Amino acid sequence: MTGKTILHYKIFEKLGEGGMGVVYKAEDTKLKRTVALKFLPSSIMASEAEKTRFVHEAQAAAALDHPNICTIHEIDEVPTSLDMSEGRSGQLFIAMAYIAGQSLKEKIAAGPLKLDEALNIAMQVADGLPRFSFYNLLKESRGA
Repeated sequence: MTGKTILHYKIFEKLGEGGMGVVYKAEDTKLKRTVALKFLPSSIMASEAEKTRFVHEAQAAAALDHPNICTIHEIDEVPTSLDMSEGRSGQLFIAMAYIAGQSLKEKIAAGPLKLDEALNIAMQVADGLPRFSFYNLLKESRGA
């Protein structure tokens, strides 16, 4: 995908891959900003129920506004010729804020963290959790 343009996103490089998809660094050519695009694997898109659940989770994350929670800009679908010929939906992706730097996984793999660095990371995570937890509690109480 590197070098391709998907809708209005020009993909620069692959940042990582895991069970929940592949993440690329890209430029939003409309707004002239760097973003991260997460493309979901076809296994997640296997059923309408899974797709609906994912969209609801993306909407929940997009409703959160906190400096320690990644901002979701958009969720969209890119049709592929195979998808269209078989009457299926396209590939779902999320456009989110790109945050430059080393991932927590990379930091931990590099060796033990200094105490002050570990405490700083823990405090940032702890600062974002109440917002996320409160939102999920509200969502559950409404039966969403």
